[in-house]
Amino acid sequence: MIRALTGYSTRHPWKVIALWAVLGVVLSALAPTLIARVTQHQTGDFLPRSYDSAAALHIAQEQFGVNPDATTVTVLVARSDGKALSAADQERVETEAAKLSQRRVIMPREDDVPQFLVPDRSQTPRIAPAMTAPDRSFELLSVQLIGNPSDSGVQGVYRTFRDATRTQFSEAGMRTGFAGSLADTVDTTDAHKTAATVASALVMGLIVLLNVLVFRSVLAALLPLLAVAVIGGVASGAVAGAAMVTGRKLDAGTPGLISVVLLGIGIDYLLFLLFRFREQLRNRPEQSAREAAEQVSGRVGTAITSAALTIVAAFATLGLATFGQFRSLGPAIAVAVLVMLLGSLTLLPALLAAAGRKMFWPSRTLRRKPNEGRAARLGALVTRRPLTMLTASVALLAALAAGLIGIRMDYGRGESGDRTPAAATAAEISRALPAGVSDPTSVFVTATDGGTLTTVGVDGLSRALTQVKGVGKVARTVLNEDRRAARIDLYPTAAPQSRQARDLASGPIRAVVAQHTPAGMTAHVGGTAAIFADVSTAVDHDLTIVFPVAAALIALILLLLLRSLLAPLMLILSVGLGFAATLGAATLLFQHALGRPGVNFTLPLVLFLFVVALGTDYNILIADRIREEMQRPGPARAAVARAVRHTAPAIAMAGLVLASSFATLATTPGSEQVAFAMTLGIMLSALVLSLVLVPALAALFGRALWWPVRPRPTVGGQSRRRATATAPEPERVTSY
Repeated sequence: MIRALTGYSTRHPWKVIALWAVLGVVLSALAPTLIARVTQHQTGDFLPRSYDSAAALHIAQEQFGVNPDATTVTVLVARSDGKALSAADQERVETEAAKLSQRRVIMPREDDVPQFLVPDRSQTPRIAPAMTAPDRSFELLSVQLIGNPSDSGVQGVYRTFRDATRTQFSEAGMRTGFAGSLADTVDTTDAHKTAATVASALVMGLIVLLNVLVFRSVLAALLPLLAVAVIGGVASGAVAGAAMVTGRKLDAGTPGLISVVLLGIGIDYLLFLLFRFREQLRNRPEQSAREAAEQVSGRVGTAITSAALTIVAAFATLGLATFGQFRSLGPAIAVAVLVMLLGSLTLLPALLAAAGRKMFWPSRTLRRKPNEGRAARLGALVTRRPLTMLTASVALLAALAAGLIGIRMDYGRGESGDRTPAAATAAEISRALPAGVSDPTSVFVTATDGGTLTTVGVDGLSRALTQVKGVGKVARTVLNEDRRAARIDLYPTAAPQSRQARDLASGPIRAVVAQHTPAGMTAHVGGTAAIFADVSTAVDHDLTIVFPVAAALIALILLLLLRSLLAPLMLILSVGLGFAATLGAATLLFQHALGRPGVNFTLPLVLFLFVVALGTDYNILIADRIREEMQRPGPARAAVARAVRHTAPAIAMAGLVLASSFATLATTPGSEQVAFAMTLGIMLSALVLSLVLVPALAALFGRALWWPVRPRPTVGGQSRRRATATAPEPERVTSY
């Protein structure tokens, strides 16, 4: 199947290139609109209704008409001179708020995007008075906007509303402040906008520069970016289309993560092909470029397919998760990687066949015998002192893994700690009112028989909640229109996203609710703090399921590819040690050195999947080449040295490109831990595991590593001819 795809693509390159170009243009244009329709931001919607906070959220939607797509912005209004608000001032605030609530906010145009491709987020906000500070220093307004805070259109609407509100209240002699997740997201995005643009440009420049330095070719430098951009556009459209067909919702951060992953692995796969293609053209100058492309693509395509399937298998296991954010991320990544795999077996071989030797123009490296390079010296060192190199690499990884001692999970939203205007407004509010005033913890009460309720009937529960330590204020009980549900809002003294608020919601508040809910009624605790408390439970449950299943699937793929029992075990153990070292290093830096509450709760699972699955890519490439070289005559250690010599440049460069891609996530607010861990994990996988630890093991075990089907050197026959057709002569030394 693999050779059939690569063979057809190299025989009909222009047809394949034209097909991908059309698909890339069409789906890239449609992807933003499609993704916007299948993206949600409410974390509670990702929890099954069996969780208490999810049940509360459904009651809020069904009984109180809460829009699950709504996001609330808290507006602080105060006198510009700092004096307390008078009755006339408060009346003026309500008058100006009423004017704003009748004015439709138009989404600003984006000059670089055709308007027909951008969903119109223009809307009329719902504005209502929320609360006045006890010292009358300010009044709060609650503003409801519809849409995902990560949606650029919604952010544009908020900016327009914010600026109009500031102007209107300023003319009335008042100042304003804005707080809430949307306000904080926009402030942080604006603060990081320049850094994100510069980082993306630097990564693109780095990729081009590396390709120029390695291949000394303009076409080889630019082709990876162009090809991956085309395949990435098709993949984004495919992910959005699959989500629409299956009815799944994507987390707001999924599209950005997919883009980074596809950029990294797409260029990785193309680099694997380019290095092997150049090697083939050097060693067989008489062979036509089309035949070389077909032969190389068929051989490397097997390793690429196995590498891609490890990623697909790993992320497919997220379908077993109970936390919907994981459950939606897994299939999305799997679909995107499958599209990238298809592109790697069709578009990339077609480009090699179409460009031929011109791929490396104006370089003259195809015409001369290169000198010995660093890759050859590394291969010689590892095979000459395998035990020393193995011990050193294991010691390094073990030292980093020691950071796991005392690890804690942080279930906050991963704020970067920037002092944004929204954070300053929230701090000003918390000095006069409970910190949870803008995001309360709510208790929803319903009758078990569906009957009506009275405020008197739940007064006992309300009074009991006022006695809970950590609850700053309890609002009056509110009944819905048909009096079949009641809501009691609690304002904790701790910030809604803090550990204290989560512990309060999941512990004392739920305990009091369970004890004081009247007979014949049921009560559920909801709100941000309660949701994240339940998320912690869901994630802990999912980790115990996904880890072993993903490891078993990856081991099965390695078993089928390598046709060995010992080699897959060694590779799995090595990437497992790499995962532990990476997570330990992240814990040392963020929890112990920087004093964060812990590592982000999604980090262990996402890191496990990415580092194990993507790191296995490099292990597969080196292991597959070691097995191929061991089929040639000569000592096993010499075969390992040749394998390192030929694959080290491709693996090192691919690892650097992928790590650089993940490093750009650091410019995304709240993604600093993920960016650091993934960057370090990929570098460890490429430079330590694949180029030192695995070759050292192969040098120590020799051909016994492939037990029970050991590769046997062949002197003649078809196997020998195939080996010499795709590998350099023993006396040649390759430099990169």
